[in-house]
Amino acid sequence: MKIMIASDIHGSAKYAGILTDRFNESGADKLLLLGDILYHGPRNDLPEEYAPKKVIELLNPLKDKILAVRGNCDTEVDQMVLDFPILADYAVITTSERTIYATHGHKYGPDNPPPLCNGDILLGGHTHVTKAQEYDKFIYINPGSVSIPKEGTKRGYIILENGIFRFYDIEGNYLMKY
Repeated sequence: MKIMIASDIHGSAKYAGILTDRFNESGADKLLLLGDILYHGPRNDLPEEYAPKKVIELLNPLKDKILAVRGNCDTEVDQMVLDFPILADYAVITTSERTIYATHGHKYGPDNPPPLCNGDILLGGHTHVTKAQEYDKFIYINPGSVSIPKEGTKRGYIILENGIFRFYDIEGNYLMKY
């Protein structure tokens, strides 16, 4: 299965539109959203083309292909307008290679991981910083933010296929793999 992974859209219609275009072009089976879909939050500036209603219009047609976990900016009222579930705090994805624990990152992160086995993947967003880093027991992977990247990282997403995480900027340029 081929999965596109993205996080922290924060209501940007511009970047949600680019992301859905990339998803449709990629041939991915699923789009895994790691939270913070509609609201920008009190700590972030408004993202470019902030228009949550347009983001809803872009994502709802993909409802059968979206897997999502709750971000710290996602609420029950967001669930009322989105046609796919967003309120789970985490998702566990098993592959033949390892287990992937997908979460937003505000509850579980590299400094406070959930129970993981050696070699498991902790997949999270929240920080808006693209990262792939090995820890003693697990590997932490973060796609960064689609709309509000931080610490000099690029807007981007990941494609997971055959156990390999390929990082791309929002324009679709290949950056690295893990």
